[in-house]
Amino acid sequence: MAASAGGAILADATQGVAALRPARKPLHPRGEVLDGRLYRHGSDETTGVAWLDEPGEDDAVVRRSRALGLPRSLPDIHGLAVRVRAGKGDDGDILFATTGLGRVTRFFLTAARSPSSRPMTTLLPYDTDAGALLLAADGGPERYELSWARASGEWHHFGVLLLSRRTEESEISFDPLMHQIEGLRQYPSVRRLRSPAYVRARRSRADTDTDTTTEENHHVH
Repeated sequence: MAASAGGAILADATQGVAALRPARKPLHPRGEVLDGRLYRHGSDETTGVAWLDEPGEDDAVVRRSRALGLPRSLPDIHGLAVRVRAGKGDDGDILFATTGLGRVTRFFLTAARSPSSRPMTTLLPYDTDAGALLLAADGGPERYELSWARASGEWHHFGVLLLSRRTEESEISFDPLMHQIEGLRQYPSVRRLRSPAYVRARRSRADTDTDTTTEENHHVH
C-alpha cells in the first residue's frame, strides 16, 4: 500500500513538472547520449548474479542528464542511465542518480552542481538470490567505477564503465522495469512505486509529440 501511494505521489509530481515546464520529457529533459564500454572483472563476494560475479565486457549506451533541467549554475539531481547491450534482445537498463554512499545517504537523492562531485546509486534495491542489492557508479565524466552493496553493507567493486563519443541513438528511452539484467529483478513494491510515474512520463512525451505534429501541420496548411 505504501509503494502504491508513493507511486501515485511520484506520478502526480511528474505530471506537475510537465505542466510547469512543458517538454518532451518532464524529468531529465535534456542530456547527452554517448557510447560506452563496460569492463567487468567480477566480484570478491558471490551474489548469484552472473553479471556481477563473472568477468566480461559489454557495449553500452549511456545518457547523462539533469533531473529537473535547471540552469547549469544551479545544483540539480544528476542522472546516469545505462543500457547494457547483452545481445539477443536481452538489453538491460540501469538508472543511477546522485546520492551518497553511506548506509543511510545511499537512499537519498542529493543535488549537486557537477555530476562528478557526487557518487550515484540506483537508490532502490534490486531483488536477487542473495537478497536486496544496490548498485553504485562513482567518478566521471568519462570513467565510472561500478560497485554493488547490500542494503546496509560495504561496497564491492565489480567493474568500470568507460564513455567515448556521442551516439546517434539520441531518442533512446530507458526503462528498468521493461529491460532487466538477468538476476537483477525489480521488487513488486518498486514496480508499484515507479510504474505510474513512467506511464505519466510516456504520456507526456506522446502529448508533446502530438502537439508538435499538430503545430507543424498547421504551419504547412
